[in-house]
Amino acid sequence: MEIDEIKSRIEELKAISEKSGIDISAEYRSLLKKLESRSFEDSVWSRVEIARHAKRPTTLDYVGLIFDDFLELHGDRLFADDPAMVGGLALLDGLPVTIIGHQKGRNVKENIERNFGMAHPEGYRKALRLAEQAEKFGRPLIEFLDTPGAFCGIAAEERGIGRAIAVNLKRFSTLKVPIVTVVIGEGGSGGALGIGVGDVLIMLENAIYSVISPEGCASILLRDSSKAKEAAKLMKLTAFDLKELGIADRIVPEPPGGAHENPEEVATTLKKEISKSIENLWKRSQKGLLKERRKRLMSVGVF
Repeated sequence: MEIDEIKSRIEELKAISEKSGIDISAEYRSLLKKLESRSFEDSVWSRVEIARHAKRPTTLDYVGLIFDDFLELHGDRLFADDPAMVGGLALLDGLPVTIIGHQKGRNVKENIERNFGMAHPEGYRKALRLAEQAEKFGRPLIEFLDTPGAFCGIAAEERGIGRAIAVNLKRFSTLKVPIVTVVIGEGGSGGALGIGVGDVLIMLENAIYSVISPEGCASILLRDSSKAKEAAKLMKLTAFDLKELGIADRIVPEPPGGAHENPEEVATTLKKEISKSIENLWKRSQKGLLKERRKRLMSVGVF
């Protein structure tokens, strides 16, 4: 029974009760529970749709709005450059920083060029190269997550996608510089985790972060890919769910309709959160920074 159908049934029951005086309280309460459940499910799914919106600001959009003098760097020094993963150097109010992030396209042509934000092994190796460079020169690392997942084609497997992500997970956890992670859209599975290890996790209000897509979860656990809405509700993948679970640290509000309705406003708030996070992290010693990061990572999934 859909939301409009439930609302219509409630109105019918009200009319019958007023006309005949029949007590319909039990059925009324039952329908209200169904309505609340379906409304919540639709609310979660609407965030999934906004996170995937074609006009949603990308990593390079936020780089242009938040940072100065961005210099993009290319290549993994082993195989090739991966357009699905971007990175480089920039200034944040005069502070030199290193930026890495997934990059989606705006249209079909751009998405094909960027592989829909799904990075290959060379993308993760490029990110690792830039992260280690950041450590060498003492620059904070800022990560922007926005991918449905790492590319899972044969070519990626042949070039070692699993190993590339695993190496990043290990190495990023030991970097001796502050790491701020920002989920700006989809944070999908190992594809997001490959550059997702950090000291602070900031999520945009309509961003999502999960081990699998709602469609994948529905197909595997619910045996029906059409139940993606139900799966999304069960997965606890919204920024508010993850904040409650202690995984996300801060949530950046978005205007009604999503970040694409006013990217400048979202970028201004996000810049403040990133700056505040770096300022607080710089106060820790290297030993304290690594200790807190390890503690944070080991606490994920503990109940």
